[in-house]
Amino acid sequence: MNLDELQKKIGVTFNNRKLIRQAFTHSSYVNEHKKSPYKDNERLEFLGDAVLELAVSRYLYNTYPEMSEGDMTKMRAAIVCEPSLVKFAEQFQFGDLVLLGKGEEMTGGRKRPALLADVFEAFIGAFYLDQGFDAVDDFLNKFVFPRVGKGEFAHLTDYKSQLQEKVQNENRGELEYRIVRETGPAHNREFISEVMLNHETLGRGKGRSKKEAEQRAAKKALQKLNNEQNIKS
Repeated sequence: MNLDELQKKIGVTFNNRKLIRQAFTHSSYVNEHKKSPYKDNERLEFLGDAVLELAVSRYLYNTYPEMSEGDMTKMRAAIVCEPSLVKFAEQFQFGDLVLLGKGEEMTGGRKRPALLADVFEAFIGAFYLDQGFDAVDDFLNKFVFPRVGKGEFAHLTDYKSQLQEKVQNENRGELEYRIVRETGPAHNREFISEVMLNHETLGRGKGRSKKEAEQRAAKKALQKLNNEQNIKS
């Protein structure tokens, strides 16, 4: 499948073809092709993340009038978390369309969850710039939100939201996440994240993306807090 076939499949035609091509251009490709006319998709990914959060928030607000703020936060986190974004990307075979550098290609980048999630966010960002929020919303209503309505994401675990809720309910203070180390080449990065409570390290986790590392750090922090409560009781 190519980009023209993708657009036909989803019923969308980009006005600016450079935008959709950029959405599917990984930084590893740009690094190896200095004279390439394409930019990488990292800025589009940043924008798409924000657009997606807003669209999902509005969908939940309008669709579930009885749902509490806390439950909407949990559901939104489950919909926009990395495993869910990977599902959306795989639904349209996004991995087959990405321009990759040789190193990323050789290490299985087309199937790497963090890369697929980033490409989906970049596509949403490009689509927003090309046709506006309503067009993105229509796309999500057609292909993504029906899966939410079927309860497909209700079971996904979001440790960051669980940790935030626990800390708030128990008035423990402020949480802060920070990336303390990045290792490996650009096409095979590993991130180590710490979550801090009142400036003290509560948990540490590592992953192939910053989001994954933060989730694992939050999981460790939850385990630590729960263990402390069990000992006291």
